[in-house]
Amino acid sequence: MSDRFPKAATPLGPRARIAVVVAAVLLLAGGSVGYVMHAGQRTKGQRTEADASFTLAGPALYFRDTAGGRVAHQPLTGARTDGARTTDARTTDARTGGARTRGGPACDRFYASDTGALCLRARPGVLPKTYAIVLDRQLREKRRITVPGVPTRARVSASGRMLSWTVFATGDSYATTSFSTRTAILDQRTGYLIKSMENIQLTIDGARYHAPDVNYWGVSFARDDNRFYATVSTKGRTYLVEGNMRDWTAKALRQNVECPSLSPDNTRLAFKKKVSDDAAAPWRLYVLDLRTMRETPLAEKRGVDDQAAWLDDGTLAYALPGTGGRGSDIWTVPADGTGAPRMAVRGGSSPVAVAAPAPAG
Repeated sequence: MSDRFPKAATPLGPRARIAVVVAAVLLLAGGSVGYVMHAGQRTKGQRTEADASFTLAGPALYFRDTAGGRVAHQPLTGARTDGARTTDARTTDARTGGARTRGGPACDRFYASDTGALCLRARPGVLPKTYAIVLDRQLREKRRITVPGVPTRARVSASGRMLSWTVFATGDSYATTSFSTRTAILDQRTGYLIKSMENIQLTIDGARYHAPDVNYWGVSFARDDNRFYATVSTKGRTYLVEGNMRDWTAKALRQNVECPSLSPDNTRLAFKKKVSDDAAAPWRLYVLDLRTMRETPLAEKRGVDDQAAWLDDGTLAYALPGTGGRGSDIWTVPADGTGAPRMAVRGGSSPVAVAAPAPAG
């Protein structure tokens, strides 16, 4: 008889089987504890706060540096440097360039005024969470709020008083119909936090509207810190809504508007409009004149899945997928439909223009 195959092992007795199971459990548990301890030490060793010398000091373009996940900034020229928040779109063309300064806080989404900032930081896990971290002008933490979901949008009003953020509760793209969002608003003056906008009194086509599938995202505040604009989605349609903080009401103005961004002079809204069913490029950037309600398509024809930021009254900045291993790049385009897109930052996202501090007195 050939001995190529080994003889069958003698079956283990009950006590031996129990010993093997116990040993396996202890081995796995030890490995898990070791992994958890290592992960905790690794997270603890990462710097997440800003360097002491890194503050909000404009005029500058602040953004998330995709190489390290921390906020950086670089010079912003062509913008007003006297603390004014409005400029003449006919003569102003904000330009970015020069040396990149790193050392800001670690954020997945970032936005700021000249008085403070909002940093959204993802906390991965079986049930993902987001830290909404309120920062002062020195980018020191003032308040931290933990919410369930994945960070996607962040905004701060010009005065720094009003903050808003949006997280994905499920799904990971506005291009699908399977996502659910939750948008919060924080009034820093009173400390009042609205955890979800879904209970706002909404009016569509002149009638009060109620539906279980209502989702809000992309808040943008006016200079008075009372009026705001946002997107609401329901029954497969998106609407631009104008909201009122004091009355806690919102009314739909028009359809097919996503991620509105109010110009510094408060006269126009930049937004992304769905123009195609092509999942690779479903949107195009537009600007809406709030007085005439006329839409202007911008020179950027690629699909922009971002809430564009105004660098001044004549220029918009936004993120697009990068090449060569970069997560994304920041581009700019004129807000009047002329010109051509121009890359402003290689390897960046969450752009925001921070003005020079207003003169004392």
